[in-house]
Amino acid sequence: MTPKLRAPALWALAAAVLALGLSGCAEPPKAAVAVANEVLPFEQAVAQAADGLVQQTQQTPGLLGRAARRTIVLDPMLDASTGQQTVATQLLQQRVAERMNAKAELFEILPFRVDSLARAQWLLTGTMTRVPSDRSDPARRINLALTDLKTGQVIAQTTALARDQGLDHTPLPYYRDSPVLVKDQVIDGYVRTTATKPGGPADKYYLERFAVAPVIDQATASYNAEHYQEALSGYRSALSMPAGEQLRVLNGLYLSETRLGHATEAEQAFGRVVAFGIQYDELGVKFLFNPGTTEFWSDPRISGVYPMWLRQIAREAQSAKVCMNVVGHTSRTGTEQVNDTLSLKRANVIRQRLNGEQATLTARLQSSGMGFRENIVGSGTDNAIDALDRRVEFKIVACP
Repeated sequence: MTPKLRAPALWALAAAVLALGLSGCAEPPKAAVAVANEVLPFEQAVAQAADGLVQQTQQTPGLLGRAARRTIVLDPMLDASTGQQTVATQLLQQRVAERMNAKAELFEILPFRVDSLARAQWLLTGTMTRVPSDRSDPARRINLALTDLKTGQVIAQTTALARDQGLDHTPLPYYRDSPVLVKDQVIDGYVRTTATKPGGPADKYYLERFAVAPVIDQATASYNAEHYQEALSGYRSALSMPAGEQLRVLNGLYLSETRLGHATEAEQAFGRVVAFGIQYDELGVKFLFNPGTTEFWSDPRISGVYPMWLRQIAREAQSAKVCMNVVGHTSRTGTEQVNDTLSLKRANVIRQRLNGEQATLTARLQSSGMGFRENIVGSGTDNAIDALDRRVEFKIVACP
């Protein structure tokens, strides 16, 4: 159920809890980071990482006093490279929660809702990252961290290496349907926090916006369950909160309006996504092309919205009076030379289409092709898993 969100006092209380944490000055814990060099089966790696967190909280003076039972909220776990929630990160989150819940005498994991933030003492975050390797058995790095919400310090952090065999990295529906890469400063802060050694500060930018996270999570869960009207209401509520203007929220508004058939509202929402991306120079759009060509994907259910996307990108670029480098990317299929050439041709297609929308952009646009050298996923599967590798990025550059 989507929580009732008309409670400014509750938001303020949650924000106050986090603000207090940012000014804390407790002595840094001396617990060491548990680092594993051995690649383990997934279940064993998760157990090692989760048990390491528990061990650190028990060994660090003052963290677990007599009869203490710490309340924890778990911000949904992510793929660190893409910022996406996937089937695999969902499994990681489930297994870690089960392992922590087994220590019921020590911890209570609260539902990830706004009203839980006032009760929660610790924040649990986790990421999974592909480890680049030429080995036949690729690995994933698992990072877990516990942050004290009162002091803003990471109190425990562990790392483990898991075999990638059998893991499903398909993005959940919200991320699968997303037209843009949603890895913004908030997600970057989440990832940095999860890799921070005990005693170090959690990312300030992330913590300052953390009070909105449960609302975004509930809206995203509604979208994934195909409850689009509930999702739209949730994203609107998130946007109305302090620090609610985040890329995940604006993107959620676009997706929900699109699913509800609200064409005008969807176009307006996509315009806000583009404006936000241009403002922060973080706009990677998933334009899909037919294999080996510069023609947009033939299925109109996929490419039918591309003219609107191009119209809004051109309009917002013109409004912001910026100069942009249109950068084409390809997945890791075929030779480097072929992909370099293809990615440049595709970038040129997008640049020409933007010029057609706004002729005044001609002198402010350039194009380049990166082939597969800047892959985010790097799986070479050419499906939904590595769709982000076939993106076109719009980088703000100095005007000539």
